[in-house]
Amino acid sequence: MKTLIAPTLTALMAAGALLPALAQTDHGAHGKAPASAPAAASLPLSDGLVKKIDKANKKVTLSHGPLPNGMPAMTMVFRVKDSAWLDKMKEGKTIRFAAEDINGAMTVVRFEPGK
Repeated sequence: MKTLIAPTLTALMAAGALLPALAQTDHGAHGKAPASAPAAASLPLSDGLVKKIDKANKKVTLSHGPLPNGMPAMTMVFRVKDSAWLDKMKEGKTIRFAAEDINGAMTVVRFEPGK
C-alpha cells in the first residue's frame, strides 16, 4: 500500500501546482456561440406579427409561420438580443426576424421592421 501512496501523492501535488496557471487562462470565449453556429447575419429571416411587447423582461410575443429550424407556425414568446429593438416594434405590426436557441431560450438575434 505504501508504494501506491507516494506516486499518488506526487501526482496530486503536481496537479495542484497547475491550478493557478489554469485559473489565469483566457475565459473570454465562455458564453459565446460555438464556431459552428451560424452568424446572425447569415440566418434567414422569417415573418412575424407582433402580438405583445414586454420591455421589462426583454421579450416579445410573435405569431409566426414555420421557422427555418423546423419549428411549426405558432404564437410564442421570444427573448430579444437587443432590448432597444423593442422600441422599434409595434403591437399589431409585422417584422422580419431571425431567431436561435440561446441557452435554452428562443431569442430574436436579428430584426427588421416590417413594411
